[in-house]
Amino acid sequence: MSLHWEGEHQDQGRARAAAEELAALRAGQVGESLTLGNEFSEIRVSLVRTRNGVRLLVEAAKSGQWVTLDPLELEALTWQGPATFSAMVGHPFSSLFPDQDDTGEPAS
Repeated sequence: MSLHWEGEHQDQGRARAAAEELAALRAGQVGESLTLGNEFSEIRVSLVRTRNGVRLLVEAAKSGQWVTLDPLELEALTWQGPATFSAMVGHPFSSLFPDQDDTGEPAS
């Protein structure tokens, strides 16, 4: 017996596209990665070159989640207060804006 779910093929397609994108980003890595960790988390940060300039690739070892940040997005982190980070840590694996997807469009 095998399990199937509605949207299974879309999920597989998105996972495959994300894996290909990550592989392409890693191929553009500049220098060595830096790994940071404590008892709660471990992440690897790498500098990567993309067609839109240099980005910081941040990968979470345990979850497999990753994100790239451009210089302005990194600077925006400095504008945040402790409450913003507490809210992000308090709701892992979800957006601070649940009515929108990662593109800023209403979630379907």
